[in-house]
Amino acid sequence: MRISRLYTPIPLTINQAIELDDDNAHYVRSVLRLKKDAKIILFNGQGGEYLSIVLEVSRKEVRIVPEQWHDRSVESPLYITLGLGISRGDRMDFSVQKSVELGVNQITPLLTERCVVQFKDEKKSQRLTHWQKIAQHAAEQSGRTLPPDFTEITQLSDWLNHQQGLKVFLDPYAETTLATLKPIAMQVTLLAGPEGGFANSERDMATQAGFIPVRLGSRILRTETASLAALAAVQMLWGDFGL
Repeated sequence: MRISRLYTPIPLTINQAIELDDDNAHYVRSVLRLKKDAKIILFNGQGGEYLSIVLEVSRKEVRIVPEQWHDRSVESPLYITLGLGISRGDRMDFSVQKSVELGVNQITPLLTERCVVQFKDEKKSQRLTHWQKIAQHAAEQSGRTLPPDFTEITQLSDWLNHQQGLKVFLDPYAETTLATLKPIAMQVTLLAGPEGGFANSERDMATQAGFIPVRLGSRILRTETASLAALAAVQMLWGDFGL
């Protein structure tokens, strides 16, 4: 029987009970519907995971005690950073979720010229928290013990000059393909645009920052398809999909 997994930012120690925060307590109580003495796997992004036992489930609190630590990792040898042009609602949620399943290590939501979504300052933090929760749940589901870093919503122009490794941006009109390239120090940075792609000025900025335009086949892909296809391709070429 599959044991449910739960991410918590709380420090974890064998035989030391923890009380879950309100969101996780609600999830255990009302979604997973776990009872006293049920097993659950906890992880906190510090490496490994803890086989744990539910001590108490009540309306006021949920308490769990870690019993065994397992040095488990399913991370790819390839470190992948994804700069993702912000797209509408469900498309962005889908891209974030599946990117985590495909092994991305860092995600930055990017504001670009053709973004159809605009945020006021107070909405930025709400939307970022929403995406972070999607990423955490995707890490739980996919067996990861190290959820990806999710950085602040950033302007494309501010993001471009701070990236490392092999740097590529997805462009359906490019001549270069991923198979002709090689990662630098096992790091790849992927840049994917929103609906409508990148403006010419943004393509120029990316090229000046050392990004290589790359096409994925001969067809034009939707924004949520392109980023995931690129992630799968780099994992097959240089990551753990080919192992």
